[in-house]
Amino acid sequence: MNERNTTFEQNMQRLEQIVRAMERGDVPLEESLKLFQEGTDLVQKCGKLLDEAELQVKRIMTAPDGTPVEEDFGDDA
Repeated sequence: MNERNTTFEQNMQRLEQIVRAMERGDVPLEESLKLFQEGTDLVQKCGKLLDEAELQVKRIMTAPDGTPVEEDFGDDA
């Protein structure tokens, strides 16, 4: 799988795998360091994806004149 094309959910799933492996405590030191680095990279990628999603929502929630549009969550009226 190409790292550039991974989704937020795939990154989170891999991060959870890394955390579980490190919590078990049976991973050799060198492997733990590699996993820690990979986990750190995944956290940064997930943060970037969340930031991009937030910007997209803000763009969607802007009126044509540029003013922010606020709506109540779940208001179907």
